[in-house]
Amino acid sequence: MSRTIAFFDFDGTITTRDSLLEFIKYVKGKPAFYFGFALHSPILVAYKLGVFSNQRAKEMMLRYFFRNMPVEQFNSFCRSFAADIVPSLVRPKAAKEITALQNAGAQVVVVSASPENWVHYWCAENGLTCIATRLINEKGVLTGRIDGVNCHGEEKVRRIRESFDLSQFNEIYCYGDTSGDKPMLALGTKHFFRPFR
Repeated sequence: MSRTIAFFDFDGTITTRDSLLEFIKYVKGKPAFYFGFALHSPILVAYKLGVFSNQRAKEMMLRYFFRNMPVEQFNSFCRSFAADIVPSLVRPKAAKEITALQNAGAQVVVVSASPENWVHYWCAENGLTCIATRLINEKGVLTGRIDGVNCHGEEKVRRIRESFDLSQFNEIYCYGDTSGDKPMLALGTKHFFRPFR
């Protein structure tokens, strides 16, 4: 029996904008968002120049905006963000492709560098499996640190292989939009780079 699985990057592939940035605006408001990014602009420049890793830059932003926030409160924001904001960010062509794959019997998996806290709520609502970055909490509050490795680049491949025996699938579709998705795209029997723009 033919089996198909499809792996989708989330930010920029399924969505039109980076959901982490939109989430920060949603929780903190635009003035606090822009102030925080202005304050951290040297870090962002260092990341763009390759001085800082994707993970280190992300953790600095997470610590600034969310460290010491109770996880229960954070997840409440995540649920409402996934329900109220994420649908407006989804590219119509991506939604159509996902539905077509589901109707054809494929398993569809979202593999995201964004925190799983809101991505998994949106995935659950749409019948999708979620693999995403995990955040550390201690005694019920966020530390701003990532649990293990940011789900980006080769880590996407490692997490996929950890969750699925790809030899059990005849067709593997992969969708991405940045260089960080290229290791995942290489897994595909069919792969698509920026297909919904």
